Amino acid sequence: MNRRHSITLLFTGLLVGGVLVGLFVVDIGSTEPVPASFDQTVTVGLSLEHENWLDSERTDVDLPRAQVFYSEYPYVVGYYGVEEFLTTQDEARYEQLFGHSLAIYVTAFDGAALELTEEGFPASAGGYDWIPADEAVYVVDSEARTPVGPTVVPFASQTDAERFSDVHGGTVENWASVLELSIDTDDAETVRERVADQQSSADDHVRDARSLRDRPVGAVVGDDGETIQDTIDNAPANSTVVVPPGTYDERVAIDRPLTLRGDGDVTIVGDNNSTVVSIEANETAILDVSITGVGNETPGAGATDGHDHSTHDHDHGDDADDDEPWDATIEDDYATGDAGIAADNAGGVLVEDVTIDTPASGVMLRDSPNAVVRNVSIRGHFDEVNAHMGVVLMRSPAVVERSSFSAGLDGVYTHRADDSVVRDNEMTSNRMGVHLMHTSDALLSNNTITDQSSTGIFVMTGPERNALVDNEVRDSPTGLDVGGFDSYVATNVVVDNRVGLRTDAVTSLFEANVVADNGVGVDTRAILPTNRVVDNDFVANDRHVLSIGPLRVWTHDGSGNYWEGAVGTPQGSVLDRPYTATDPVDSQLHQVDGTPTIAQAPAIDALNRLEQAVSGLRSGEVIDDAPRCEPTNIEWFREQGYAVEPVCEQTNDEPDSTTEGETTP
Repeated sequence: MNRRHSITLLFTGLLVGGVLVGLFVVDIGSTEPVPASFDQTVTVGLSLEHENWLDSERTDVDLPRAQVFYSEYPYVVGYYGVEEFLTTQDEARYEQLFGHSLAIYVTAFDGAALELTEEGFPASAGGYDWIPADEAVYVVDSEARTPVGPTVVPFASQTDAERFSDVHGGTVENWASVLELSIDTDDAETVRERVADQQSSADDHVRDARSLRDRPVGAVVGDDGETIQDTIDNAPANSTVVVPPGTYDERVAIDRPLTLRGDGDVTIVGDNNSTVVSIEANETAILDVSITGVGNETPGAGATDGHDHSTHDHDHGDDADDDEPWDATIEDDYATGDAGIAADNAGGVLVEDVTIDTPASGVMLRDSPNAVVRNVSIRGHFDEVNAHMGVVLMRSPAVVERSSFSAGLDGVYTHRADDSVVRDNEMTSNRMGVHLMHTSDALLSNNTITDQSSTGIFVMTGPERNALVDNEVRDSPTGLDVGGFDSYVATNVVVDNRVGLRTDAVTSLFEANVVADNGVGVDTRAILPTNRVVDNDFVANDRHVLSIGPLRVWTHDGSGNYWEGAVGTPQGSVLDRPYTATDPVDSQLHQVDGTPTIAQAPAIDALNRLEQAVSGLRSGEVIDDAPRCEPTNIEWFREQGYAVEPVCEQTNDEPDSTTEGETTP
């Protein structure tokens, strides 16, 4: 007779990344764990946006799910979609971190009158039951899907599975067959592979948008109207309104597709009470002008204090409308107030070669997709608390490039602006350089961000598949703060920040970044240790890594990261001794004389070997099993004057250190 062991609910919650989460804690000795409530598992497979959308707006949807109890991981992992589990179950590094699976349960929809919504989402009138995964049968390749792609639908009985398959397609498979499935997902490696295509697509989009510069002249201020507004009113659609040099004290509204182009030194001065240029027409272009006299109405930093971005909870006081959708409250907090240029429901806008001095926002786009903001200079309020955003992309994917943003709340703020590209910009003395909220599939590339009062780049609210590449962030409390899933963070330089990189992201790829001269190099706090961290360079940080949560192994395919202070014998491109960035000894090797000898003492090495054999002993540790003996970005360090020298073994194909003409015996 099997003995049922208990699974204890952690009522007090777990503090991870500043958020209290009530989770089940697994009794590692359990041989027969019972299913947990799914909302008390550590969930993966959907963005926070999708989770909240399902919970609040699509309660009719019942996505297939799985939950897994692991031998070396204290919490139950919940997967939205059986396929999400299948993408990880055969990876060796997952067993190293999580141990083997003690039990796997899936949702079975038998007798639940399961139907598919118009979008293909499963919806069951009778709910579902949790059953062991190996006792279920599965409909594969049907019309069923989750918000992120096709899904596998489990059933307890062959008959119910076949009935569903007859209506919605697919084949019925057992658990053994499902485990052999090849699942294609858009993971972090997919994001890496598409960066070049995303850059190229942005180039094409910019080129197409700039064709608005070539519209024929339809009206000239002074000839066809006394003011800019008069001339706009008299100009035919799809033409250019030319503004001769001068200062124009007026507000401008454009309600049909036009190009407004300054011809020389042109300044438009508003009334200091409102937005200066308002756009309500598709394919409108604002070119070659300066804008001042913007009104100072803005929500301000204080307006965001009552908003919890992780849960959509919002507090506007006693007069708040309880029925107001959460998206409207976000807009109230971030996309209201005055701006130099504001576009509403106007797709394909081009703003180029424009300078804006503003106590509020610079360019605000609301429901205006496919915009290009290029070669703009936006200077905000001298006091960031009373300022607002340089560029706001509210449900308005755009390319923002070759621009400068200073003295604002955020240089570029996005909300549900998927696929945006923010590249080649300079951002100085804002609260944040780039602030992504509920924005997935974005590319942030080659931005130079310095002296932010909070964060250089902040990716928050659980988005998916964002790419952060080739950015340089200096002199800020936090360089990069990355959340969400399946993101690609590579070849960035984070230097002289209080924290170089803070992350609670999961299933993401961090590679070839320079993390140097920060107080803390990386502060990692995701409750799931599923990121790949490899080929990064950690140099001259007061503390290379601060870790909260479970064991993390930052090695992949036999190679890890470069750690200033790591010791060991070179074996090709790596050292033979693991480096534990969170270990009291290893973490000080780059700062204190004599610690390499201590680190390699027999007693310390024996303890390290024991901890490596039992992952449960290493909770909260970050270990690199094969630290690199040469920085990935060694030329960058040499150019910057760092005394970093490789200690790698030379191969027959590598030059040696002997003088020219000499040979090595």
